[in-house]
Amino acid sequence: MGGVLQWLTPRQARAEEVPLRILTASEQTTLEALGDTLLPGATEAGLAHFVDHHLSVPAPDCLLLVRYLDVPPPFAAFYRAGLSALDQVAINLHGYPFEQIAPDQRTALVQVMSRENPPRWEAPPAPFFYYVTRSDAVDVVYGTEEGFKSLDVPYLAHIRPPTRW
Repeated sequence: MGGVLQWLTPRQARAEEVPLRILTASEQTTLEALGDTLLPGATEAGLAHFVDHHLSVPAPDCLLLVRYLDVPPPFAAFYRAGLSALDQVAINLHGYPFEQIAPDQRTALVQVMSRENPPRWEAPPAPFFYYVTRSDAVDVVYGTEEGFKSLDVPYLAHIRPPTRW
């Protein structure tokens, strides 16, 4: 930030409104709406900043699940295609992009995505996109000491982080 290297959690990066490097504002909005539909609190936890950061690093350094599922890099193409398809399906069904439709309509669309491609879906298979983005949301919400504590699960990292994150 401001030419100075800072280490921030995704939550902190979101709170400080750190500019995204890869995702567009529209993609951020759609990803956050999807994240909060999948797992309430994902936006506040910094889902878009988490995904954006990992899309901005070389593929071998990316820690997103998509890296381990035989999706060829650059991984931004996978997210862009899925987010665009999600918005287009929402427009086709409801007349508005995903983030502008009612919460119950979002939930219904995500339920369809979890099982099959919605009508006129033009992207990687919707159930696969659902799986990857749900995993990202779970990772950013529960993949910290604070997240484990919220689940009342002991945090037993093999290598404890030197500082809280």
